[in-house]
Amino acid sequence: MSNTNDTKSSSPEKKETWINYLAFTTVIFAALATLSTFKGGGFSSKAVVFQAQASDQWAYFQAKSIRESLYNIQKENLTLQLGILTETVAADEKEKIAQALKQAENKVEKYEAEKNDIEKAARALEQNRDEAQTHSKPLGLAVIFLQIAIVLSSIGGLLKRKEVWYLGLPIGLAGIILFADGFLLFLPTSWF
Repeated sequence: MSNTNDTKSSSPEKKETWINYLAFTTVIFAALATLSTFKGGGFSSKAVVFQAQASDQWAYFQAKSIRESLYNIQKENLTLQLGILTETVAADEKEKIAQALKQAENKVEKYEAEKNDIEKAARALEQNRDEAQTHSKPLGLAVIFLQIAIVLSSIGGLLKRKEVWYLGLPIGLAGIILFADGFLLFLPTSWF
């Protein structure tokens, strides 16, 4: 009779052991899913901010281009005026037009240089945006895989079915790998 009692008491103990592991893995998956959500959201926010800043830079670039175009038109107009002026026009009148032409040329050069600097800044912001998006994608996928693993672990625990928990483990491992990739970027970006 004591044999039967020993067998019965050891059976729940075995179930308890795997249930403890199930609980532990579920906690790990939940913690990583939370961190993935937090960090993925942070990278997504950075991407939005960098995009807005890049858009502002491109708008500023466009404004400089418009001003440059206006001075180019003025430069062409003054060049034509100088070409049409006859020799009967006073020298000081020609000098005023020549000075205005020189100022227009200087403005065109100034705007061209400023546009180059603005373009570099805009491209750098776009690169920062792209990098933030590159980090955000695997973290977003990690959340999905980790949540599926949590659901399968929960179902396995409720139904007392190891097989369901075992099914969730590789999915959770994929989530952990994606979580790590969100920071280290070791997986090819073409996968996402």
